[in-house]
Amino acid sequence: MDKPVAAGKAPIPVTLEAGRDYYWCTCGQSKKQPFCDGSHKGSSFAPLVFQSAAAGEKYLCACKATRNPPYCDGSHKQL
Repeated sequence: MDKPVAAGKAPIPVTLEAGRDYYWCTCGQSKKQPFCDGSHKGSSFAPLVFQSAAAGEKYLCACKATRNPPYCDGSHKQL
């Protein structure tokens, strides 16, 4: 499996709606971080489809090393 590119070394704050589908970039190459723009095409990556349980500001992972995708778990501090 390919390794993702770290798109950043800090979480990306986003405002999410409860129950709506979102597509989190897993490859790190999307120009619309933290969301997928299709840049993974032709690779082994696919976006992670998720829904937020509650509306509000959330912090999504940009380094792609989180153990709790798509949410930041502080893994970027180890990079």
